Amino acid sequence: MSTILIVDDDRAIREGLARAIGSAGFAVTTCEGVKDARLQLARGTFAAVLLDVRLKDGDGLELLAELRRTHPRLPVVMATAYGDSERTILAMKHGAFDYLTKPFDFDLLLATVARAAKANDAAPVAERAAGEDAATEGPALVGSSARMLEVWKAIGRAAGSDVPVLVTGESGVGKELVARAIHDNSERRSAPFVAVNIAALPATLVESELFGHEKGAFTGAAQRREGRFEAASRGTIFLDEIGDLDLALQTKLLRVLQDGTFERLGSQTPLVSHARVIAATSRPVDPRAPGTTMREDLFYRLGVVRIEVPPLRERRSDVPLLVEAFLRRTGKGARRAVSEGAMRKLLSYPFPGNVRELHHVLERARVMTTAEVIDETDLGLGDGPRSGGAQPGASESDRAPADAGRDDRADRVDRVDRDDGGDLDLHRSVEALERKLIDRALRRAQGNRAEAARLLGIARPQLYAKMKDLGIELPENKGRSST
Repeated sequence: MSTILIVDDDRAIREGLARAIGSAGFAVTTCEGVKDARLQLARGTFAAVLLDVRLKDGDGLELLAELRRTHPRLPVVMATAYGDSERTILAMKHGAFDYLTKPFDFDLLLATVARAAKANDAAPVAERAAGEDAATEGPALVGSSARMLEVWKAIGRAAGSDVPVLVTGESGVGKELVARAIHDNSERRSAPFVAVNIAALPATLVESELFGHEKGAFTGAAQRREGRFEAASRGTIFLDEIGDLDLALQTKLLRVLQDGTFERLGSQTPLVSHARVIAATSRPVDPRAPGTTMREDLFYRLGVVRIEVPPLRERRSDVPLLVEAFLRRTGKGARRAVSEGAMRKLLSYPFPGNVRELHHVLERARVMTTAEVIDETDLGLGDGPRSGGAQPGASESDRAPADAGRDDRADRVDRVDRDDGGDLDLHRSVEALERKLIDRALRRAQGNRAEAARLLGIARPQLYAKMKDLGIELPENKGRSST
């Protein structure tokens, strides 16, 4: 019987995990910290380790890096209540088998542990180079939603290798930021990061821009010029909107990906590129997609690793974090906050331009308002399309007072379970469910908002924003700190 080692400093969590994993047919050994884990690993053989990131006597990530050196074939599944990008990327970069967040989805947990144990039985886990120096700064991307957690994990895995990466997603989601995060967390981070937007270049200049040209290669070529592949040297070249690349140049790019060689325009002398290629597109490039213009062989060569960045409307819980990060980065002195009404507006707006549009809205509001707090009217979003709530043109008599709206939410979660023709408004029903879960978490945590956020598996700023939006007060007569 395979044995799983559980390392967590919370006794209740250890016991719960032991019961769940034991019921799935595994033997279980538990320990509460780094020191005990080292002793257990020295005494026995384990199929996999479930390791908490934050331990009372040490850092789980440091223990992970140590295990990659001392037990390179042992799958380690990291677990944490803090789904932030930096830890996720570092965990995957240092060779974690997977990364799970609390509170656990036990079906996912058991499936992950089973995969880890099977991988250990079937073949050695690839030993990944774990750099001694972590990146000094985290990536510019922001988000702790489940969809973004998958992006962080993919970035961490990609950063530990040199294979080509294809980043997909709508315009404005942050595809270049994903590419930069991969570069900044890789061994190439001290080398150049060279970005080229294919769609922004005239078709006649793309080849020269990418591969360079010799003097006299075409009219106006007064001197020899090195291309972006040469400029990238041993760093990373980022090819944005690769779906717009001409078919003839796709053949030349495929050759670079296959053997690293190319020629400047007007030259027959082969040059060698050592740059890592990361490409991105906001248009369909899969050969099975209608209207694609990319060669099938190039698609599969570029997409050795594929990362899909979700649109903002599919990760709305990240909006408060994005707003906080933007205002912290750009605000000076005053105007470093948004009102409750403004946050409600931002959470309900669909943002077809994604994160880029959100930043433009906040930048405009920050510049144009003279108040210390950005209000709903400062956003300039008007009564544009919404994902829920009152629609433009509704009369005052159609709109319930704010307090009445909050009272009405209390029983929506019960009514939505009944197929009796009741309220089917998705936005308001989701609010009701969120309110019930937050109330339950606050009571279980005895008013401690940090603990409540941990139980809910979200960041504290998201919990604070939700509490303000839903009008939730702390449970009465609770003496514990709410920070």
